[in-house]
Amino acid sequence: MIELDSVSKRYSVSGVNKTILDDVSFVFESGRNIAVMGHNGAGKSTIMRMVAGIELPSVGQIRRDEKVSWPMGFASGFNGTMTGVENVRFVARIYGESSDRVLADVQEFAELGASLDLPIATYSSGMKARLAFGLSLAINFNSYLIDEITAVGDRRFKKKSEARLKDKLRDSRVIMISHSEKTIRDYCDCGVLIHGAKLYYYDAIDGLIRDYRTFC
Repeated sequence: MIELDSVSKRYSVSGVNKTILDDVSFVFESGRNIAVMGHNGAGKSTIMRMVAGIELPSVGQIRRDEKVSWPMGFASGFNGTMTGVENVRFVARIYGESSDRVLADVQEFAELGASLDLPIATYSSGMKARLAFGLSLAINFNSYLIDEITAVGDRRFKKKSEARLKDKLRDSRVIMISHSEKTIRDYCDCGVLIHGAKLYYYDAIDGLIRDYRTFC
């Protein structure tokens, strides 16, 4: 379970104030694959980062009683001066996983070859995304967070990534941001709509998509 307790999130940039969430309480129930939808700029990615623990709310608390991934494909957390191997081992140790096992999994899956021994700063954005996606799938989480990305790379690699993710979801669940109605229907069985700094829950995807079309 992931619980938002009276959470507000506000930004003030160059004198412009923006409210992402305004006193929201909500529970992401365990065992449900949850879609997160809303118009561009509504704050979907910010909420995902807060659920992951990458950002903190301005007010309120977020409680988790399960192991939650970072947003898949999120490469900003890598240390650019460290090699791919060093980053993978560091993350594995943080999550209490065998660094040898995780590294072997990433080496096989991400297909980065000798580049894993190079500093992350030398990687292209695509290489970073493949490493981040592969690392996410190499660690067993209760909840996988996905922000628009379900696969990266060429067509063959995308199919491989989608198959691995669906295999992971046999024992885990997904919280997914996407504008693609097909993707939402493929992966999710319920969802929330972000509108007017509030979260609105839908127990079925059809209602979520209907209101997403109406309001977004």
